[in-house]
Order: sequence, then C-alpha cells, then structure tokens
Amino acid sequence: MDQKIKILIADDNKAIAMALDLKLKHEGFETKVVFNGKEAVDLLEKEKFDLLVLDLIMPQLDGFGVLKSIKEKGIKISVIVSSDLSQPEDINKAKDLGAVDFFIKSNMSVVEMVEKIKEYFKI
Repeated sequence: MDQKIKILIADDNKAIAMALDLKLKHEGFETKVVFNGKEAVDLLEKEKFDLLVLDLIMPQLDGFGVLKSIKEKGIKISVIVSSDLSQPEDINKAKDLGAVDFFIKSNMSVVEMVEKIKEYFKI
C-alpha cells in the first residue's frame, strides 16, 4: 500500500479489539482502538479514518448511537459493524444507519474479518 489505510476499531471487548488491531497492523493498515462509542465519535471528529469497525454493544454510547452521530455530524466514513447481535432487525437497522457490512463475531475469526476488510479495499 502506498498510503496506509486508516482504520478505527471501536469495541469494548479488549481481547477481540487488540487481536484485530494486531492483525490489521501486520497486514499494513494504520489502526487506532477505542473501547466505547463516545471515544469513537470524539476521535472521528478529530481525525480522518477510511473505515470504522464498530461493535454495537458498548458502554457510554452503543453502536447504533455511533452510527446516528456519524450521520448527524456528516462524518464521511465507511462502517463495518462487528457484533454478537445477529437478529435480522439489528442487521437491517445498522445498514439503514449507514453500515456497509455486518460481521457476526461468533461466525467469524479475526483472520476472516481481516480478509473481508482487505476485500472491501480490494487488496
């Protein structure tokens, strides 16, 4: 990659967040990690990222709240939701709020998530 793609990971599950962070860095992405929705929105207002990998169930501001804030504030970013919520209504709500994809954590390994992210950027 000539210019590093910047990815923000927002997930309160520290083990998953750090594993994804490590694997994405190993693949050449630039990453930052936050552990709640409020931190994610605050950082998105200050820095430009190419992608947000967003958990839905987080403290302070859940993923749906983050998606709403991104939309309201006019922040231009692609969002992939990564969650244990797997009901069709949750997936549809996330996509209606602007998510480009939805990963169900229990169905995907971190390696599979990274491969899907690479596909998204056509790497």
